[in-house]
Amino acid sequence: MSRTRPLPLFSRKDRVRIAQVLVLALVLALLVPGRSSAAANLLSNGGLESVDATSFPVCWEKSGWGDSAHTFEVTHTAPHSGRNAMKITVSAISSGDRKAMMLENPSCAPNVTPGHQYDASVWYKTTTANTVMTVFRHDVAQGWVYWTDLATLPVTSAWTQKTVRTPAVPPNTDQIVWGVTIYGVGTLQTDDYALTDATQAAPGTSCSAGAACTAGAWQVMPFDSPVRGIHAVVLKNGDVLLVAGSGNDPDAFASGTFKTAVYRPSTGTFTNVATPADLFCAGHVQLSDGRVLIMGGNKDYPAADGSHGYKGLKDSYIFDPDTNAYQKVNDMSAGSWYPSATVMGNGDVIALGGLGEDSSGTVATQYFNAAQQRWLGIGEANQTWSFWGLYPSMILMQDGRLFYSGSHVFGNGLPGSGASIYHYGTGAITPVIGLQRKDERDQSMSVLLPPAQDQRVLTLGGGNIDSNPDASRLTDLIDLKQANPVYQPGPLLPTGKLTGGVPQTATQGKMYVSAVLLPDGKVFETGGGLHNRADPVYEASMFDPVTNKFTAGMATDPVPRTYHSSAFLLPDGRVMAVGNNPGDGSFDMRISVYSPPYLFKGGRPQILTVATRQWAYGSTNQITVDGPITRAALIRPEAVTHSSDPNQRYVDLPMSVSGTTVGLNLTSNPNLAPPGWYMLFVTGANGVPSVAQWVHVG
Repeated sequence: MSRTRPLPLFSRKDRVRIAQVLVLALVLALLVPGRSSAAANLLSNGGLESVDATSFPVCWEKSGWGDSAHTFEVTHTAPHSGRNAMKITVSAISSGDRKAMMLENPSCAPNVTPGHQYDASVWYKTTTANTVMTVFRHDVAQGWVYWTDLATLPVTSAWTQKTVRTPAVPPNTDQIVWGVTIYGVGTLQTDDYALTDATQAAPGTSCSAGAACTAGAWQVMPFDSPVRGIHAVVLKNGDVLLVAGSGNDPDAFASGTFKTAVYRPSTGTFTNVATPADLFCAGHVQLSDGRVLIMGGNKDYPAADGSHGYKGLKDSYIFDPDTNAYQKVNDMSAGSWYPSATVMGNGDVIALGGLGEDSSGTVATQYFNAAQQRWLGIGEANQTWSFWGLYPSMILMQDGRLFYSGSHVFGNGLPGSGASIYHYGTGAITPVIGLQRKDERDQSMSVLLPPAQDQRVLTLGGGNIDSNPDASRLTDLIDLKQANPVYQPGPLLPTGKLTGGVPQTATQGKMYVSAVLLPDGKVFETGGGLHNRADPVYEASMFDPVTNKFTAGMATDPVPRTYHSSAFLLPDGRVMAVGNNPGDGSFDMRISVYSPPYLFKGGRPQILTVATRQWAYGSTNQITVDGPITRAALIRPEAVTHSSDPNQRYVDLPMSVSGTTVGLNLTSNPNLAPPGWYMLFVTGANGVPSVAQWVHVG
């Protein structure tokens, strides 16, 4: 990539300006003590050692602009340390510069905190004084922009270290990259780059980010979503599909205004997508090839005279992230408004529940055959003629059966115990007992806890839009490995504050809750409301499946998140939240992003290579990393709406470690990791996860 910046240090005015910046930086350095020399290096591959004899170093790129005769070289002759250094030779130049720069992507660019200062360090040799340390920053609204030149490097024939403290990081900046620029005739060699947080930690702590060290931090993006984010799907390329359809707006439905957008978190940009039907309150799930199967949607809003309620569409489409376009597939056998969608171990999809074309409950079992790329006819799929409710949470078990957790939408739970196990092959439905207040689990959320191999499900919160009691703090846990699984009461959700800062009482909980599986094996719980489309609850906590306890006091989203809200994991380890549709019909278009506490605890491990992106069941897959790691896992990208994503799962990868080469052992059971694209995370010895790499299972 060619990056441009102001021409360095040519005029007296520029020299004065830079001198002022450096004096200011020196003053700030004296006022803000730095960390010790043991501070974590936030750079990926700062030593340039992850390269073979011919490749350019991982996380670095050849960059520059203008007209010059130049060469880039990875030299193995007398580097400062290790095997490699970078060498740039400029033999003639009429304009511009050349530089070896860090890659501007989430995996390589170090995360920074606004207001903090950082010590940038490099070992170098140069034959020309036309050499300067150049920094770019990622602004969440503008993307990557030039920030500043830190210092001019004096000529030296011996390896010399230069360390400069940056100015305070500007607001809305989440990452920076930097390198050394040469803009005159000569030769520049560099090695052993480092970046450390120079902002002083609070006394008695090892983290300088204050409350964020234990609570994490939210950032509301300085732009709005162009669509109502009622459905959110993380795509195989890291983008986010936001589907509104008519967006719960009868006027938009009447005018045929249906909306979809693709959001790119790395740049903060949106792409509008032509939407073929009202996919409002459809079902969705990723197919094994990474395309998104979308089923059903809204055929009609309720009639003013009460003659009918919402009606479900039979239509079904596949969204392709490679083309950002929908493709029609054959119709379902019955209308589906609020259907579930669960991918099976063979890649097929089962859809259950929802409302049909006549507003009555859909009792058909609808089955998408992945090999044939079509919905089976009503007589081809096995039928029980059972109504499973609206958005019933149907979680695939390790033996291929489906666990209906009792989480649902709109009113009471199903008759009986409120939870059950369903065998598609035989049609058997076995009640599961123990679910507390099964008629007050409307818009609760259920997740298969990390790791999927443990087969434990957590169900959180809930209420009832009809009777409209205070939503509950109840949670329930179940071990599906047992011969006769039974729900057991879990710890109560922590209490928070209501709109206006009024504390909740000890008995009040929340519905519309979101639960997100994180790379460190914990579950982040956020968002919700006390009543039907009203009274947002500002509370967030972290659930640890090892201890079965919540840690209260996580940072709370400044934006209310109740009905039609979602939260989901991004490949860079952050959590994104969208939506809020209160009873007055308004819709909050703001986007929030949460950085969990682990992103404030030092450098991130780097996955340097993945031997193959195609992983077979039962295989061992080689990766290389840049340092010690303690765990590795696959996380299935989310497809979430209405506090429901039954396909969310965290698959543990037992490791075989030989230095920085790691063998990751994938389960042989496709019911634990249904075929598809997954985010591969590794976690360092400091508890910080990498940015994900994408691999395909199956």
